[in-house]
Amino acid sequence: MLLRSGVALAIFSYILWGITPLFYRLLPGAEPLELLAERLIWSVPILFLVRLIIKNKSLWREVWSDKQSIILCLFSSSVMAISWTTFTYALTHGQVLAASLGYFINPLFSILLGVLFLRERLVFAEKMAVIFICAGVGYQIWQYGELPILALVMGSAFAVYGLIRKFIRFDVITSLFLEALWLLPIAIAITWWLASHGLSAVTQGDWQIKVLYMLAAPVTIIPLLFFTAAIKRTSLTVIGLAQYIEPTIQFLLAVFLFNELFDWVKGISFSLIWIGLMFCVLAILRKQYIKFSHKEPFITGRDKTPLD
Repeated sequence: MLLRSGVALAIFSYILWGITPLFYRLLPGAEPLELLAERLIWSVPILFLVRLIIKNKSLWREVWSDKQSIILCLFSSSVMAISWTTFTYALTHGQVLAASLGYFINPLFSILLGVLFLRERLVFAEKMAVIFICAGVGYQIWQYGELPILALVMGSAFAVYGLIRKFIRFDVITSLFLEALWLLPIAIAITWWLASHGLSAVTQGDWQIKVLYMLAAPVTIIPLLFFTAAIKRTSLTVIGLAQYIEPTIQFLLAVFLFNELFDWVKGISFSLIWIGLMFCVLAILRKQYIKFSHKEPFITGRDKTPLD
């Protein structure tokens, strides 16, 4: 029952992330930096309240004593800001297909970072995934004569963010709270500068605009809460497989609801990338099989290591 609830929570969290473009369609042409600033400003109190409620959280004395993780939160927050700014720009400027592509090619960057920084060895399925995803992106570059900048920035930034988070020893909510706290002064400065120069949609807009900008924070945090609950109740294999729900929904919304251009070039490109993702799925399943088929009969306290 617990496993089933974890699977349902994981699927539900990725569905919520997948339909996020529907919310941002209400803010066409929004200024990405102001959207980022408002999200950060309102995320701080929300995350603080959530942290008061949840159990199994990092104690404050443990947090303040772990200077390395605090500094890493600064770096992860900076990467998160880049990822979120490009993501919201894509959603508010009619480029949902680019956002979908960014998350589809994210496994490519995650695999490469694992090889470069974690000394992971690629299995055959992962090598094939890299080949097909690179072929898909390369085909677009060859045909269009330009880089899919938004997709590449989103995919790489999210992968770097995930890599940094592997070395942060706080729980998810505490880490997010510290990340938002690090960027809060910058968010306030952006808000003040835009308002003082008459460029703020929040200060000059009606109450509906104000509410929509404020809602950017809970729209981000609510799926994350379901995702956090899912991690505790199911395996990382389920999480790894469910992650493709989000870009799939975004792809369907872009093509069938938002009527974004999907020509034969993108058709071939996405097809190659999807073949690569099939190999990613095979690699995930293989690792899970090896994990369960080579379990040690007995583990001493010294041998135990914390799970990622």
